[in-house]
Amino acid sequence: MSKHEDEVCKKIQQRAGVGKKKYGTTMERTDLSVHEWLVHLQEELMDAAVYVERLMEEFKDIELTMKYGRDFAQMMRDLNG
Repeated sequence: MSKHEDEVCKKIQQRAGVGKKKYGTTMERTDLSVHEWLVHLQEELMDAAVYVERLMEEFKDIELTMKYGRDFAQMMRDLNG
């Protein structure tokens, strides 16, 4: 595996520990139905979409600043509220 995959594996292990401590169970729990698991997944994906939207806005602001300067980027922020 690459160092990137190794890092992801390490983070998965850390998250599993956090989940075990927070919820007192693991992903092997059997008390949720398939539908309940899908609802959890949907909620996580909606959160991810919000994170992506926020970062896209920030990236757009960075691009404007780099291309046209800070004053122009600030003017665009002010115009767009």
